[in-house]
Amino acid sequence: MKLFVDTGDVEEVRKAAEWGILDGVTTNPTLIAKSGKGFKETVLKICELVPKGEISAEVVATNFDDMLKEALEIHSWHPNIVVKVPCIEPGIRLVKTLTDKEIKTNMTLVFSPSQGLLAAKAGATFISNFVGRVDDISDDGMVAVREIVNMVDTYGFKSQVLVASVRHPLHVVQSLEAGAHIATMPFKIMAMLFKHPLTDAGLTRFLADWNDAGLSIFPK
Repeated sequence: MKLFVDTGDVEEVRKAAEWGILDGVTTNPTLIAKSGKGFKETVLKICELVPKGEISAEVVATNFDDMLKEALEIHSWHPNIVVKVPCIEPGIRLVKTLTDKEIKTNMTLVFSPSQGLLAAKAGATFISNFVGRVDDISDDGMVAVREIVNMVDTYGFKSQVLVASVRHPLHVVQSLEAGAHIATMPFKIMAMLFKHPLTDAGLTRFLADWNDAGLSIFPK
């Protein structure tokens, strides 16, 4: 499963890239606005930091003609950019148009299998299925993930299921269990994947025993 970081903060991308396990980056208008930097400037810097990654950058118009203009502009910035499109009627049309032009797309704000079906039929490269926001209204966001993964597998769609709105490490584990292709998460959640109390306790014990014995890797 691929791991993406969901951020508009260049320094967070830099740190995650240094770990050597980062496959891509997702952004959205809110994250870009929080960064305090220009949209194109930020996206191009992220592309530089993750040269082999897939970088999602989102259109902000909501009518087809303007969405298409924005999508073509964003696509022109860098070959690694994936155009992110909301799951609305003109968005489905836009994804089909971009797919016909062999431009990668990320259909975002997907919450149901029916939306996932439309995205897959339009040819979306990624289907961003949000889970945290569904959990927030006392439902189970992972149900739709499992159903959309099953749909993609059953009918042989080329789309990859991307789990978004990840709120904690358990969502990442559940994404694995559901067979999702990608999980995108805030930097703080990705950093939490390293953590386990037994790892910390074990390392403390190993180092204490080593130091008590007066050992050294290098000749004294």
